[in-house]
Amino acid sequence: MSVTGRCLCGAVTVTVGELPKELSACHCEMCRKWSGTMGMGIATPEAEITVTGEVATYASSPFAERAWCPTCGSSLWVRDTEGENVGIIELCPGLFENAGGAVMVREVYADRCPEGYRFAGDHERISRANYEARWQFVPGDAP
Repeated sequence: MSVTGRCLCGAVTVTVGELPKELSACHCEMCRKWSGTMGMGIATPEAEITVTGEVATYASSPFAERAWCPTCGSSLWVRDTEGENVGIIELCPGLFENAGGAVMVREVYADRCPEGYRFAGDHERISRANYEARWQFVPGDAP
């Protein structure tokens, strides 16, 4: 069953054939600067996604881009443009009512979470060192 989400102003519509039910949070410096808090995403195969409306993108690293609505500024997604995750888009959960029913299953850069807030619950917490040992990252991104 497809799920449709929208940016704040409604100019961009994102429809997903089947929205995964897992979401991740990221506390790296880049995600915090982009979102104002932490980055959150629902990893979705690009082939499942249909987007209507104008979208702006920014190459935030040599291997990834971030997208937003140029009218209202709503964050839309983060997408790797090279590497093993090409073809997967991390959709921002706020596009969808009730985050599309997705639940948080992991935090990355969990040891970089600001002291002012912490997520409760029993989910995977991946440190900076463990994340960077396995996945592509921007050197020096998380102080």
